Amino acid sequence: MKIAYISTYPPRECGIATFNQNLMRAISANFPERSNLSQSGFVVAVNDSENLQEYEYPEEVKYVIRQNDQKDYIRAANYINTSNADVCILEHEFGIYGGESGIYILPLLNRLEKPLISILHTILREPSYVQRIIIREIAEQSSKIIVMSQRAVEFLTTIYDIAPEKIQIIEHGVPDLEEPEINPVSELTAFKNKRVLLTFGLISRNKGLETVVRALPKIVEKHPDVMYVVLGNTHPGVVKHSGEEYRDSLKTLAAQLKVSNHLTFINKFVSEEELINYLTAATVYVTPYLNEAQITSGTLSYAVGSGAAVVSTPYWHATELLAHNRGRLFDFKDADALADNINDLLDNEDKLNTLKQNAYEYGLHLRWPKTGAEFIRVAQESCLNHDFSDKILKNSIVDPEILPKFSLTHVHRLTDDTGIVQHAKYGIPNLKEGYCLDDNARALIMALMAYQRNKSQEALELLPIYLSYIHYMQRDDGNFRNFLSFDRRYLDEVGSEDSFGRTIWALGHLISCAANNSYREFAMEIFHKSYPHFQNLKHIRGMANTIIGICLYLKVYPTDEGMLAELVRLTQPLIDAYEKTQSPDWQWFEEGMTYDNAIMPLALLHSCEITGDENAKRIAINTMAFLDKLTLSNGYLSPIGNDGWYYRGGVFPTFDQQAIETMAMVMMHFQAYETFRQPEYIEKMFLSYKWFLGENTLRAPLYDYETKGCCDGLMPNGINRNQGAESTLAYLISHLTVLKAFELEYEYKKFDQSVKAC
Repeated sequence: MKIAYISTYPPRECGIATFNQNLMRAISANFPERSNLSQSGFVVAVNDSENLQEYEYPEEVKYVIRQNDQKDYIRAANYINTSNADVCILEHEFGIYGGESGIYILPLLNRLEKPLISILHTILREPSYVQRIIIREIAEQSSKIIVMSQRAVEFLTTIYDIAPEKIQIIEHGVPDLEEPEINPVSELTAFKNKRVLLTFGLISRNKGLETVVRALPKIVEKHPDVMYVVLGNTHPGVVKHSGEEYRDSLKTLAAQLKVSNHLTFINKFVSEEELINYLTAATVYVTPYLNEAQITSGTLSYAVGSGAAVVSTPYWHATELLAHNRGRLFDFKDADALADNINDLLDNEDKLNTLKQNAYEYGLHLRWPKTGAEFIRVAQESCLNHDFSDKILKNSIVDPEILPKFSLTHVHRLTDDTGIVQHAKYGIPNLKEGYCLDDNARALIMALMAYQRNKSQEALELLPIYLSYIHYMQRDDGNFRNFLSFDRRYLDEVGSEDSFGRTIWALGHLISCAANNSYREFAMEIFHKSYPHFQNLKHIRGMANTIIGICLYLKVYPTDEGMLAELVRLTQPLIDAYEKTQSPDWQWFEEGMTYDNAIMPLALLHSCEITGDENAKRIAINTMAFLDKLTLSNGYLSPIGNDGWYYRGGVFPTFDQQAIETMAMVMMHFQAYETFRQPEYIEKMFLSYKWFLGENTLRAPLYDYETKGCCDGLMPNGINRNQGAESTLAYLISHLTVLKAFELEYEYKKFDQSVKAC
């Protein structure tokens, strides 16, 4: 069996790096016939530098990911997939991967074709939205999640909703070393003829070392031979931003308390062999962390494994590991309680030795070779149970069961008696930004679709608010303003052609399926008043939106010759734009693909449905196929990003991905399915919809199950957590379209079966 490890790795000074190297050695030790680590597997190492030569990695490191280079993660997945690895082990800690909270690791995991075992080193009790997404997605992609404490299992099942059977506890391994007969550390100045309190590990403020320094006066008053030794470098990230400020502050504090002679710093990153010497030479090991939120501590595990007498604050890992008299606990920042515990142990050698013996005996089952054997068993089970075809099927089968329950909760949050507020800060309406016509038109479409589906009174009550806003924004000449302040002041004289077209679409939708006649009559009045401005439209997206509205109107009033002529007239510029620009390798309407791209093929599909124009249908099919090839070829939707857009001969922009692009794709494929009744379109529709639920470039859902809103975009470093009206309405319209498609597909299949029966 060969294993691919994804982790930081020595010589990078990082606790995860050391853990991964120890794990690799522990697993390899169970195969004595293998003479070096490279025979057991390889490492994909994560660099904290853009310089690939930053570290002189050993031969087992076969591939290097630059932490903040997103493409490196994709390349790494391809490397692992084409390697001879049987299984992959991920060391997970939020801070070692790129993007917001390390979100760049998700696309790599999604592309893996090997069984995955994930080791979670940090599990937060109060994760951010993105952090919770990351842990849940890691669990989804993993055959097994490994944690190191019972508290971690509790968090994963209750906070992250991960199935208990997917989780396994394997405690943190410790070196398989014994106390040397002659310990060279005992002869060091800081240790010779001293009773040593020891703390080791990378130094940073959250380690709480000042609590020990504050306890020293009370300790040395009774035991003047005590020396507090801090072993380890300052954390590289701390050095980068603050230098040695924290270490210097500890020295200053010691001087103020007149205990400078009882404090020693040994500023080095030690090997395991050296560490055992330090731990066994110390009298008491202290971990004075400042809060309980530490689910795993490798330094604590090492101390217990070496048979040290440990005194610690009651963080999560310590409360479990030091139970049953394997150590002592004192409260956070309580220097007096620490001093009392230390003095009691120094005064009572029997108590001290009992702690050491209990810790040593427990540590025997934590030795690395035994831990390695546990991982081998997990890896073998993962290989036996792994079927990559399940992953392919999961991503391709249309499954209505994965849809969240439809909810208007966030829409109500954004809507007041004026209309729907256009922006939000996170899930809270941003009233400073006021309202816009685009969003209230979309809101009207969404409310109509929701009412059509199940005669929802909740949706019906929202309809007059959005219709009233549209009426309020219509000028005397029939055109529309767009923006309105929160205190109902007009902020423009004439809105964009996009907002005009979207409003005509919404009015056409209301005319075609009004909940009552008064709503239809009101919509007809606004629609016809705006009609003279149809001929002034110059931009094809404004035309496309208007075309859809006209088509919906003509479904109710098919004999309106003037409106039919207007539909034909507005369709022609789209046809002309395509014919002017298209080439064998560029099937599009413009030299660039910018925003709301699928709206043009969608408009042509609607137009040819009414007019029967075969040329419009041909162009719709060609441009749809071109758009699909660009955005769906990876097996998930990656819409053209707003960060630069895509021009002929240019580079495809991955980000900033917007929800309205996805909504247009969903509606385009639904209309294609209605037109051609080909199953591929309903599958593409559903694949596009799943962008909202996490089938996307970053493997991160934009739909927020807590607020029932939708995040505003997919950015290079993560998710734009604001949940404005545009994105939320785009999600809800897409959701309702998918539900409608399922019902339509069922009716088609039922009809086909009845025809065959006849």
